[in-house]
Amino acid sequence: MGLCLMGAFGLWAGLPAGSHAATPSGAAPSPTGPELVIEDNDFLGPGGSDQQSIIPLLFSPHVRVLGFTVVSGDGWENAESAHLRRFLEIIGRTDVPVADGAVYPLVNTVAALREHEHQFGTIPWKGAWGRLGAIDSTPDQQPPLPPLKEGMPHMRALTQSAAQFLIEQVHAHPHQVTIVAAGPLTNLALAIRLDPTFAETAKKLIFMGGMLDTSMMSVTGNADFASDFNMIFDPEAAHITLTAPWSSITVVGSVSNDLMMSRDYLNRITRKATPMTRYLAQYYEPLPMWDELTSAIAAEPSLVTSSVDAFMDIDLTHGPNYGHAYVWPEQLAPKKQGVRLVHIVRGVDATRFRDIFAQEAQSDITPAPARP
Repeated sequence: MGLCLMGAFGLWAGLPAGSHAATPSGAAPSPTGPELVIEDNDFLGPGGSDQQSIIPLLFSPHVRVLGFTVVSGDGWENAESAHLRRFLEIIGRTDVPVADGAVYPLVNTVAALREHEHQFGTIPWKGAWGRLGAIDSTPDQQPPLPPLKEGMPHMRALTQSAAQFLIEQVHAHPHQVTIVAAGPLTNLALAIRLDPTFAETAKKLIFMGGMLDTSMMSVTGNADFASDFNMIFDPEAAHITLTAPWSSITVVGSVSNDLMMSRDYLNRITRKATPMTRYLAQYYEPLPMWDELTSAIAAEPSLVTSSVDAFMDIDLTHGPNYGHAYVWPEQLAPKKQGVRLVHIVRGVDATRFRDIFAQEAQSDITPAPARP
């Protein structure tokens, strides 16, 4: 089961004793070894950008994945977790744990988003709450887990919640864990509220979201690709996360819209037949590679060719811009309100990204021992 907000703030009592003080807070990161990463995502499946985002992390020689944490967003949390665990079975990586997380945003609700649409216009992509269709018949509660196209998983999620897992792992490896967040930021906000030292004890945050100039993008381009859904689904969680004391925040937003998982590119990947490439072909979605690029940047930071620094926050006023990102230059930023400097990716080496991702997606898979 996922983590409902109602019981979230009682979690702290369930953490292992001393889990937020495993080592001195000033401990220096290890100068050697792979990058330690946890990916937090709304793993809609089967296939698609959310599921495919695990490939640059699991098959990079520079990364060790400590685990995946799941949050509602593009889909309901129970289905996302099942799709992810089934994909891990298919590619032989059941050694990597999965922790289920938040089922609902901190404040936002189906009813509130429905009213927002009535007042301010349709939000193109509504994820679990209507996808590209209408929100009118969306249930207020997470529905039971339906049968999966790719088969039901045998791998089980951890009994530990996503927020607990994030806190425990960051303190077990102080200043060494990169958090890759490619869905709504609810799990991270809960971890921050449960443990105020969580963000500063991590190494850095890299997240998919914070798109800028989306109003014009929706007019001149594809409106479906111009919606900053991860921020809109849970604006309060995004605000809490962006104003926490991370040592570094990298924003991968609008730049990812130009990298499509095209049919031609898929054909290139599937020239080599493996369980993974067959899965990618069977559940192909012609979408931008939003989340794949985000996780690839965590594994290969040199993919970034240009970026700009700015102060960023999320608009929490209940108007047409609720959930939209806002940026300031240093001289204008309201720093007393807790806004922090972020590195906004503006350019990437697209050719190198595609080359690396294709190679990783064709990786020969050695089945890992199953988790109990």
